[in-house]
Amino acid sequence: MSEPVSVRIDFVSDVACPWCAVGLNALERAIERVGDEVVVELHFQPFELNPQMPPEGEDADEHLAAKYGLTPEQLEKNRETLRERGEAVGFSFGRRTRIHNTFDAHRLLHWAGEQGPEAQRALKHALLRAYQGEGRDVSSHDVLAEVAGEAGLDLEAARAVLASDAHADDVRSQEQFYAGRGIRAVPSVIFDDQHLIQGGQPVEVFEQALRQLARFAHTA
Repeated sequence: MSEPVSVRIDFVSDVACPWCAVGLNALERAIERVGDEVVVELHFQPFELNPQMPPEGEDADEHLAAKYGLTPEQLEKNRETLRERGEAVGFSFGRRTRIHNTFDAHRLLHWAGEQGPEAQRALKHALLRAYQGEGRDVSSHDVLAEVAGEAGLDLEAARAVLASDAHADDVRSQEQFYAGRGIRAVPSVIFDDQHLIQGGQPVEVFEQALRQLARFAHTA
């Protein structure tokens, strides 16, 4: 039996992006499918869909209609597509009535990443559930701290991070780094700093990429 191949994946995304929830769950199912063939080191990198979003947020329907020129009928059709795609990979979308600023969520994710990949991954899932599944205000420091606690992280330590400007420069630096590499849409999934897959792709797309990387490593 061949030795497992190690693959680093940088998952560039935003909590405000519903397709990022679909893409992450699809990627994780692909990782499960390849099993022992590939050992994945998964890191979450920041991207803000709405960096100028005010603290009070905006009405979701009004924001999406203005940004993308969508009618109410198109918005509902898109939501139904998301619900179906989410259900297929185990993610349940709820009703989001407002769009919120996510910069502090990214600061908290950076902090979690310093505690290890699994801590960051747990927080990422918890934030996506809170925002995309439950419609909670992830710009609120109280909500963010609560979500950190739900993810198994130290709630009071999370509050301390949020009360300061900790990791603000780190987040901005990473955002600029990926923007400089041409990342303009999310999710952007980067394999071994070389191969890019964008969008909330089906499980099979990510599975094929992982298997191809494993084959290449064994024949190189």
